[in-house]
Parts: sequence; C-alpha cells; structure tokens
Amino acid sequence: MHQTSGRWRFGLGLSLLTVVLWGILPIALVVTLQALDVYTVIWFRFLVSFGLLAVYLGVRGKLPTQEQLRSVSWKLLAIATIFLAGNYILFTQGLVLTAPANAEVIIQLSPLLMSLGALVLFQERYRLRQWIGVGVLTLGFALFFHEQLSNLMTVQGKYLLGCGLTVLGAVSWAVYALAQKQLLQSLSSSSIMLMIYGGCALLFTPFATAEAIFTLNFFHSGMLIFCGLNTLIAYGAFAESLEHWEASRVGAILALAPLITLMAVGIVSIVAPDLITPERFTLIGIVGAFLVVSGSMAIALGKNR
Repeated sequence: MHQTSGRWRFGLGLSLLTVVLWGILPIALVVTLQALDVYTVIWFRFLVSFGLLAVYLGVRGKLPTQEQLRSVSWKLLAIATIFLAGNYILFTQGLVLTAPANAEVIIQLSPLLMSLGALVLFQERYRLRQWIGVGVLTLGFALFFHEQLSNLMTVQGKYLLGCGLTVLGAVSWAVYALAQKQLLQSLSSSSIMLMIYGGCALLFTPFATAEAIFTLNFFHSGMLIFCGLNTLIAYGAFAESLEHWEASRVGAILALAPLITLMAVGIVSIVAPDLITPERFTLIGIVGAFLVVSGSMAIALGKNR
C-alpha cells in the first residue's frame, strides 16, 4: 500500500487550497450553466486541464516515461478515470436541479466516505481524540445545515432527483480518490492526473457541443475558463496532498468546503444579487459552522497510530 512522505504541513496547505477552490466552484458552475449544457462544460474543464498540464510537464521534462507506464495498474487507472467522470456528471446534474449550497452539503459525503475507506484499505487508524472529532464534525453539519436538510425532507420532483444524483456523485468521488491514492505507488500525482484528465476528456467528447463555446459572451467565457483552471489547480493540489498526508486527514479538511461555498454565496448575493440566491445564517448555523471547523481540525491534526 502507498505510504505518505510525512510532510504533513505541505499536505495540509494543499488540502486547504483544494477546499477554497472547490468551495467557490459551484457558484462558477451555476453561472456557466446558464449559457452552456452540462456535457460541454465538463468536457471543456477536462480538456483545458489536460492540455495545460501536458504542456507544463513537457516543458519540465516530467511526462510519464515508458517504464513508468508499464508499471502502472491500468485497471486501477481505468477505475479512477471512470469514477471521476461519473462524479463530474452526477454532481453537475445535481447542481442544475438543486442549488449550490444544497449540492455542496450532500457532496460532503465524499470526503467522509474517503476517510472511512482509508481507515479500511490503508490501515490508517484514529485515536480517541480523532473519533471525538468525527462526532463533533457530524453534530456541526447537522446544526449548520439544519434548514437545508429540513428542505430535503419536504421537496419533490426534480429537486429530489438532483439530491439523489449528488449522493451518487459523492460515492463515485470516494472510489476515485482511493484509487488515485493507490496509483501513487507507480506514478507521480501530476502524471496520474494527466492520464485521468485525458481519459475523461475522451469520454465526454461525443456528448460535447464545442461550437457553442464560441457563442459565449465575455462574462460567461471568463466563468468557463475559471472552471477549467479550477479543475487543474484544485485536483492537482488534492492529488499532491495525498502524496504527503494520510487520506483520512485530507478527507477531514475537504469537509470544510461547504463553509466556503456558503460564505461565497453570501458575498456574491450582495455584490450581484441577480446571479445567486442569498443564504441566511441563523445562530444555530453559526454554532454548527464552529463545530464543523473544530471537528475537522481535531481529525486532521490529531496523531494517527
């Protein structure tokens, strides 16, 4: 099984960068999907990420060698590619049918599932303090998203379908993340992501409408480009964080993404109220936010056995 480098501070920094980028991504996606279909947006994100990463690795002379490619588990690489592609389409479709805040709530099942999977597959172990952190984190989410979770129990139709798709997207992402970590035995994180980006771009090519991109105005074009760059940087940081830190701890940090999303939604709703529906924070929600942060830090920074 893959072993981390032990540079946990670097892994923590990369995880936090991923959280910020993933936290603001749903807002950019909602705006972009006002002008483009789901498949074209996803295809563009993977294509841009593949192209820029290929150029970067080529300039630095770090493209995968034939010897490295022979040592990689192609079955595991295929699993990672298919499940990441599945996560993208399921989450984006769920986002279209619901809203950024609710989609980000539900997708938080993914880092929790990754953490639990890491405990089983990679023999990572929590101490008592970390298990207490899990309880605090769970309580925090229950309080912070009390109103959203109440809405999920009463909505019907497309909204409920969107929630179901997002849950499946969370499961798909957890499978991808665990496969990605194991692939680090034979390839660097950048080489793995290059191959996954290329594979996902090929998967979505038949469904994309490339010519529609050239009809976008300046604002939507900028949002689309941001989504593409977000994919490259966020997943690059996430993949590299797994090289230096345990998957269970990375998963705990990623659980903070909904807080970034809701703060970003609040800011955007003030600056541009026509783009995003504003979110209202209650005292219970603020307490829940504090517990989420505290629980995540307890899990991430507590020493494993």
